[in-house]
Amino acid sequence: MSAQNAAESNDPTTTPTDKEETETEPYSIYTRRGKWFIVALTAFGGLFSPLSSNIYFPAIPTLASVFHKSVELINLTVTIYIAFQGLAPMFWGTLADSWGRRPMFICCLVLLSGSCVGLALTPTNTYWLLLFLRCFQAAGSASTIALGAGVIGDITEPAERGGFMGVYNIGPMVGPAIGPVIGGALSDTLGWRSIFWFLCIASAACAVILILFLPETLRSIAGNGSITPPLLWRPVVVVVGQKTRASVNVSLQRKSFQNPFRLLFNPDILILLGFNGLVCAVYYGVTASISTIFHETYPALNQTQLGLCYIAIGGGMLIGSATSGQILDWDYQRVKRGIFSEKPEDESFPIEKARMRLLPILLAFYVACCAAYGWCIERGVSIAAPLILVIGVGFFSMALMNATQTLILDLVPGHGSSVTACNNLVRCGLSAAMVACIQPILAALRPGWTYVLLAGICVISSPLIYVVMHIGPTCRAKRRARTGM
Repeated sequence: MSAQNAAESNDPTTTPTDKEETETEPYSIYTRRGKWFIVALTAFGGLFSPLSSNIYFPAIPTLASVFHKSVELINLTVTIYIAFQGLAPMFWGTLADSWGRRPMFICCLVLLSGSCVGLALTPTNTYWLLLFLRCFQAAGSASTIALGAGVIGDITEPAERGGFMGVYNIGPMVGPAIGPVIGGALSDTLGWRSIFWFLCIASAACAVILILFLPETLRSIAGNGSITPPLLWRPVVVVVGQKTRASVNVSLQRKSFQNPFRLLFNPDILILLGFNGLVCAVYYGVTASISTIFHETYPALNQTQLGLCYIAIGGGMLIGSATSGQILDWDYQRVKRGIFSEKPEDESFPIEKARMRLLPILLAFYVACCAAYGWCIERGVSIAAPLILVIGVGFFSMALMNATQTLILDLVPGHGSSVTACNNLVRCGLSAAMVACIQPILAALRPGWTYVLLAGICVISSPLIYVVMHIGPTCRAKRRARTGM
């Protein structure tokens, strides 16, 4: 057994089955280039969850006008979208852990495309139908992020997972960067209905690409990639893994359907989900109100220009996603070398420390950017200042969420889609509550004190970082003894 495989066999995030597997063959047959290809495909699919949400923001004032509703009622369509964004992955993610990643990915995109047709044809006197179809749109788009995270858990080892997860998140984070720009431009030139026709065509095209190229990666079906799954689980065009994949067919081995809510009974995972959810909620408190706040503070901006303002926060998230993954892998190796320089790595490896010890610094910058942004808007300073600060909000929110999401995947190997679905449930629930109440809070406190309040939520949540680092190893040992995870 090679030195690398020896390290893998003692990795704290590897299940007993995986340990036996790594003694005779690699964790994954895919080359690094093949892994990047698969990650790129899933990132493209994961783009549609935030894109479907953020492309909508610049059109909120227009929708309020054409539907003859208040901004608060139109914001309710955002709230209900985020709520279903949290609920839907609990269904799709658990099915993906049992039936396979590929078929669930394709089904989600087909549902998204169909719901967008209905939204594009919604009459302006049926506000209830707008709400209703937004639920189906969220159900189709939201689960793609959870499914993509499951794929990464299938094909990557812990030492490289942070880097792949960071680059994978570039896809979902392109949504906040380009979505509002596209939405503002479409709404300004072709009308608000064109937003949904664009999503319909783009999601259908993505579904076709995944049908053609995406291999099945679920380890209970495809193993480490060397097992050829049944016909419907195979890509039409085999691009990766074809040279090392076994030539024999095997019958589909499904894992039994397991309740994803059981993961919430693990204290370390629940605390991580809560911390991640609060960071995400504060992010949505900023991004969901950009169009209305900037419209009030800088009234000369049209819808296209309002959409362009979102490039700042989306660009910050793109940079944060691309860089934080590399930093995570670098710090993981630093901790590993410092602790195991003279002995082999074993189950006592402090994975929580390796993933979270930089979080207090990142959180401090996140809090500062959020509070300063509110006061810049309050004082009506040059638009350059709040745009620079929302770049920081995007960067540090992504860095924080990437670290916690990678650790969550490390803690429950083989259940990547389910635990990511739980993550979506918690963070989308908190974010939906934030979107629902952000306008009344802004009206009562004005932007300055509103974003000081939001920054204070992050400060209050900061001790959770140290709680997880303290109780994590004990919780992990108990979970392994109880379930083998």
